[in-house]
Amino acid sequence: MAGLWSGEGVLRRKPIEHIEETEGGAGQQLSRTLGLRHLTAIGVGGIIGAGVFSLAGTVANGKAGPAVLISFLVAGLASACAALSYAEFAGLIPKAGSAYTYGYAVLGELGGWFIGWDLLLEYTAIVAVVAIGISGYFSFLLGETGLDLPAWMLGAPGTGAGHRVDLFAAVLCLLIAYLLTRGIKNAARFELIVVGLKVAVVLLVIVVGVFHVKTGNWHPFFPFGVSGAFTGAATVFFAVFGYDAMSTAAEESVDAQRHMPKAIIYSLAISMVLYVAVSLVLTGMQNYRDIDPDSGFSTAFKSVGLSGIADVVAVGAIIGILTVMFTFMLGVTRVWFSMSRDGLLPKWFAKTDAVHHVPVRVTWIVGVVSAVIAGLLPIQEAAELTNIGILLAFVVVCVAVIVLRYRRPDLPRTFRAPGMPVTPALGVIFSIWLTTYLDWQTWVRFVVWFLIGLIVYFGYSYRKSELAVRPGDTRPGSFDKRDE
Repeated sequence: MAGLWSGEGVLRRKPIEHIEETEGGAGQQLSRTLGLRHLTAIGVGGIIGAGVFSLAGTVANGKAGPAVLISFLVAGLASACAALSYAEFAGLIPKAGSAYTYGYAVLGELGGWFIGWDLLLEYTAIVAVVAIGISGYFSFLLGETGLDLPAWMLGAPGTGAGHRVDLFAAVLCLLIAYLLTRGIKNAARFELIVVGLKVAVVLLVIVVGVFHVKTGNWHPFFPFGVSGAFTGAATVFFAVFGYDAMSTAAEESVDAQRHMPKAIIYSLAISMVLYVAVSLVLTGMQNYRDIDPDSGFSTAFKSVGLSGIADVVAVGAIIGILTVMFTFMLGVTRVWFSMSRDGLLPKWFAKTDAVHHVPVRVTWIVGVVSAVIAGLLPIQEAAELTNIGILLAFVVVCVAVIVLRYRRPDLPRTFRAPGMPVTPALGVIFSIWLTTYLDWQTWVRFVVWFLIGLIVYFGYSYRKSELAVRPGDTRPGSFDKRDE
């Protein structure tokens, strides 16, 4: 038992010096093609999306009212503390896997497994959430054109009369999976263009909407109490990260050690400015009780007689939220790829396409699973499922950056999180605090997923890990070179 919980057991750590360019055998390599602008676009693409076009309306209408602004600010502050920790790690360990890889290198194999297993579910669920968000705007456009589709295909069970499946959301998941199988270079070009269009639509919302703001709509500012704003923060939290999923692309960056920290900080800063502005505009244009939780901005503009702008916003939302799906599907496939390459999951999943150099197998699996979630779960239920795992991932990264700063101060760091250890400690406190505002059903789902993960780890991963002791090599922590 003592050996199980030692440096030769579940606490064995992946040496940082080993995490190098040559890691991975034949058929397990990713190609480096992404520059700073691509990385920043992927980050902004992951952050700005459902938070603006769907969750802002959902939270304002049912949880926070005009105080949805506070919800975004609280979530953004917590996210910023974690973002600085991610930035330090991204410059230090520029490999696929993000929080999984950081936890593995600093806190040990079981810690790395825990966060990797966690992210597999959370990122996949996020893809589904934003697909549902797009579907809401798609339904709005259908209503504008007068096209009457069968009710069974317009939403998940329980979201409306006759709804059986959100078919549009499910199909979108499969289309994003197809795009990612075509190679990271082509996919990143698509992301860069679409992010530009999305930011333009958000700016249009702000510039036009500000002329239709009625300050009376901001009163009362806390209709659900201060606790409502904090509950809203726990729900919208998934809308103020995305840089963490972007950091999983470090192994596909041409200069990850310099570019990744900058891209993380740039993407969060740009996104928070836009979130604050659109929150004020949305709750100023309509009373929070009248905001449509599915297509908030389109219905808000329609309510002030700007149907043309409403249609543009709906189209922009559909195009723009695609980038969020892109970022998080990219993230989950790279975490899965990295865990498989390390032997914690079957190496069959780590096989990359010979032409496009991307993990096609896991991409299609994620596409199908996210399509099922998007088709059958309401957006609120799916959104809360994502947040608990991400908050706990932030806790792991913030703790790990403190531990490594004191354990290995000699390591060359291209970026150093300021205010050590206060800044990452605040990230831990904020993240744990926000988890207390999540529904108990969310905790139950998370615990079930965690228990399944423990069964998989001790039944398979512990013995198959690349860090496991191999026959003929009694050194703990030796790597099996059979695939190289």
